[in-house]
Amino acid sequence: MSERRIERLNSLLKEVISDVIRKSVKDPHLPELITVTKVEVTRDLSYAKVYVSVIESQRRETAIKVLNRAAGFIAQLASKEIILRYFPSLTFYLDTSLDDQIRIEQLIQEIEEEKKRRPAS
Repeated sequence: MSERRIERLNSLLKEVISDVIRKSVKDPHLPELITVTKVEVTRDLSYAKVYVSVIESQRRETAIKVLNRAAGFIAQLASKEIILRYFPSLTFYLDTSLDDQIRIEQLIQEIEEEKKRRPAS
């Protein structure tokens, strides 16, 4: 399968899965602020890794567990929107790239503050 087609499918899956989670997954343990950041489908289209970002840091692990338990339900509803011969099996992962970016920015800011405190040589 061509790279371009897989990229388009990843983008479409990201949109549809995000809508399904927002509109149809009703679990009290699932935080409301969940964002699907990336979807990576395998070349044979049998599996898809779905990366999500959860704002509430205390509920991140719980959110991933809930989403993985509901993966079949989410795939079933998403398959009604995207017509494929075989819909990929979904696995949800926590996307920590936003946390990493914030940490890098904090480190850069600390370095800048340390430079200001040191006398010029």
